[in-house]
Amino acid sequence: MSKLSLIVGLGNPGKEYAQTRHNAGAWFVERLAEQYGISLKADPKFYGMSGRGNIEGQDVRLLLPTTFMNASGKSVVPFAKFYQVSPENMLVAHDELDMNPGVIRLKSGGGHGGHNGLRDIVPHMGPNFHRLRVGIGHPGSKERVSGHVLSKAPSSEQNLMDDAIAHALSRIKLLVNDDIQQAMNQINAYKPN
Repeated sequence: MSKLSLIVGLGNPGKEYAQTRHNAGAWFVERLAEQYGISLKADPKFYGMSGRGNIEGQDVRLLLPTTFMNASGKSVVPFAKFYQVSPENMLVAHDELDMNPGVIRLKSGGGHGGHNGLRDIVPHMGPNFHRLRVGIGHPGSKERVSGHVLSKAPSSEQNLMDDAIAHALSRIKLLVNDDIQQAMNQINAYKPN
């Protein structure tokens, strides 16, 4: 196993998308940066906002792609390659349709599961990176997915997502210090109140 050196939060750029469900992964990284006093600055070379800091004794880079979701790889792939981050040292936080708000799961490896952000990263990085999946719920039919992910959640759902993200943040020490299995057990056992 290897320690995390890059944490990526997927979302769409711009104020109009900042509070939409598709940005749940970006919320995780924004709160992480805030918690550890890491400033995220525009990094035009890598089409993103990035920062670097000490998280629980580890030197970790944070990245928020400023591409649209389906072009996330345009930011993540060259960034990871430039800083020589192997997939095993990378965590990607993203929204997850197939889980209800308030559910949060950590997993290692796997396919893209239909997620457009992951779909743009996996072919170039391989599947072996870690994912933090933040449940946003499914609108019920395929036709309604786009409108669902690009809209704001009602406050009842937003509170559930915020609490789940806060729970994952409280386990960040395990995550960055190479105790992925323990982090997985604790994060995945989370039950919304």
